[in-house]
Amino acid sequence: MISVSEALDRLFALAPGPQPEEVPLVEAAGRVLLRPVVAIRHQPPFAASAMDGYAVRAAEAGSRVRLRVVGESAAGRGFSGRIGPGEAARILTGAPLPEGADAVVIQEEVTREGDTITLSADAVAAHVRPAGNDFPPGARLEAPRRLSPAEVALIAAMGHPTVTVARRPRVAILSTGDELAMPGEVPGPDQIYAANAFGLHALLMQEGARPSLLPIAGDRPEALAAAFDLARGADLVLTIGGASVGDHDLVAPAAQAAGAGLSFHKVAMRPGKPLLAGRFPDGTMLLGLPGNPVSAMACGAIFLLPLIRAMLGLPARPAPRLRVPLAAPLPPNGPREHYLRGRRDPDGSVRAFERQDSSLLSVLAEADCLVVQPPLAPALQAGNDVEIVLIR
Repeated sequence: MISVSEALDRLFALAPGPQPEEVPLVEAAGRVLLRPVVAIRHQPPFAASAMDGYAVRAAEAGSRVRLRVVGESAAGRGFSGRIGPGEAARILTGAPLPEGADAVVIQEEVTREGDTITLSADAVAAHVRPAGNDFPPGARLEAPRRLSPAEVALIAAMGHPTVTVARRPRVAILSTGDELAMPGEVPGPDQIYAANAFGLHALLMQEGARPSLLPIAGDRPEALAAAFDLARGADLVLTIGGASVGDHDLVAPAAQAAGAGLSFHKVAMRPGKPLLAGRFPDGTMLLGLPGNPVSAMACGAIFLLPLIRAMLGLPARPAPRLRVPLAAPLPPNGPREHYLRGRRDPDGSVRAFERQDSSLLSVLAEADCLVVQPPLAPALQAGNDVEIVLIR
């Protein structure tokens, strides 16, 4: 068995690099930017008013000063004339500052009669956004990064209708085992519903991959061989079940028969020990998850999500961890790193559920984190700090 850390390092080494594609800006939110975006001009491209009011010459804007209004500057329709001595122009928020003006007095500090304004005693001449106040030409939005709505707006303001992002990794999800039936089918007396594939499909969709469900493969080498054929064209084949060493755990030998080289098979963690990874001759990556539902989903959080992020071009690093206090004691741990299902209390502390069986999806559905116990960790008391991995 290898450690969780070493397993992650090997997965990152196997991961195919990101593939670039150009997408319209309206499809860019949540995608991973692969190439920097460079502004093509100033924003704003001119000195602009920050308020509704009157554009003036600051040197003339004294208490009770009277000025003649000679025009109006609106957003998208600036005043084409020049502001001379004793003159002002009506100006609206975002409009270009007319030539000759260098300040704005807000309309609340002005009294207007016809084409004449009188500044109040406490009028302030300011309220101008300089050209390039937001960013200058050549300003860069660096890559890689997952694009937020605010960053999409920034790219639009920089003048770009498209961006270069990472293509969504294609993931073929293969559930294995004669004991499985699809939801909606009538299961046999010895069958259960194939739940893991749907949870992992949702996990992958949230992370920005493009998953697809393959038909369930029975416990026969020829069924797995046919499934691997169906998965051709995927960037990653994700198998669920059949990764242990029992008589019906056929994923490893079937993958090797299809030409895959295995990088590892078994990780010192619980739940999730029977984890395997490798690569097929065409470069398609293989990740084999355990069949127990909680084991599969825990491995999804610890291994699959960091792997997908690396495939999208984001930094190759483990799932983020937080350090929080325990709300209740924890017993000592054994030789494998343990990921207990837990939930945070309103005060920020965390407690592990009493029931930790790796088949209990009902417990996992209530959890919002995995509490990490290092190998051979001693017993801990309430108030001691632990690391957690958020799962929602």
